Amino acid sequence: MRLPESVGLLVDIVAVASPTGYEEDAARMLADRLPRFGWETSHTDGAGSVIATRGNGDKELVLLSHIDTVPGGPELSVNEERIVGRGSVDAKSPCCALAVGGGAVEVPEDWRITFVAAVGEEIDSRGARFRMPLHDPAALVVGEPTGSNGVALSYRGRILFSLVGEDSGAHRSGSPGPMTDAVMAASSLVQITKNMGSGYSIAVMEMEGREEGKRSASVTMDLRTPIGARQEELEFMLGETAAAFGVGLKIIEYVPPHEVHKSDPVVRAFRAAIRDVTGEPPRVLAKQGTCDFNVLSLWGCPMGAFGPGDSKYDHSSNEQIEIKEFLRGIDVVKAALPRVMASI
Repeated sequence: MRLPESVGLLVDIVAVASPTGYEEDAARMLADRLPRFGWETSHTDGAGSVIATRGNGDKELVLLSHIDTVPGGPELSVNEERIVGRGSVDAKSPCCALAVGGGAVEVPEDWRITFVAAVGEEIDSRGARFRMPLHDPAALVVGEPTGSNGVALSYRGRILFSLVGEDSGAHRSGSPGPMTDAVMAASSLVQITKNMGSGYSIAVMEMEGREEGKRSASVTMDLRTPIGARQEELEFMLGETAAAFGVGLKIIEYVPPHEVHKSDPVVRAFRAAIRDVTGEPPRVLAKQGTCDFNVLSLWGCPMGAFGPGDSKYDHSSNEQIEIKEFLRGIDVVKAALPRVMASI
């Protein structure tokens, strides 16, 4: 079975496991391969992300996706129609589509293109955060699975927090203890979130409890927040609820929701490219997750998210992408990037 070189790149990157914290082998492979696709420089940075560049102009277009994945997933399987494997959708297909497409387009004299395959997106976005002070881009494309006929203009925010408790020990018949208190507080927050309206959701991420003389408990939760959510009000609610059940609150991370208008130059460029390449009306998406799109919104530049792949397969046990979908995504990137640079 002979596959196009771009598909071979994706297959090889999916074949190398890269769960968050263990991206080094996949990053090294990608950095070594990028010059074949038109990139003038290619290396890994201090965080372990892959960085490649083209052009020397004053205006910078950043193409950023992520190379890390969640753990587990199906074993790699490839045929003439599809690629099955962890990361084949989230987000190695979008990552490779940006790498191949960004390496193929003409770079105007006043522009330069920087490609970033970031580490750590699935946990703390440490790769994207490392790059933040190093760039002042004129435009940003974030590689996330939107489908080759869709472009995303918004992502929900999140508050990652832990409910924690500890005591010196007591008999459970008289004192249920911090484990019970933390579970009750978590249950209350689930009910509160259900009544907060559209766009809010909450889930337990981790639970831990010990009874070894003293008793301790920790429940880590992920609260997703819509556009317009106010950080101060949400953290006050979390603190009040924790206090009502006698447990402490630790805020681990706050990531604000972010959206751009559908007339944003990046979104507009991808809408036009999708229409030209696919012959279909483009889908404009408000995504329910949280990603580097939110973190990098502080750059304040035109931005949008695009990438081949059906997000229903994200993190799933049968993660997969059709090869024709991946190739169509590359074609959209090639059609969109010149439009982005021409419009800014």
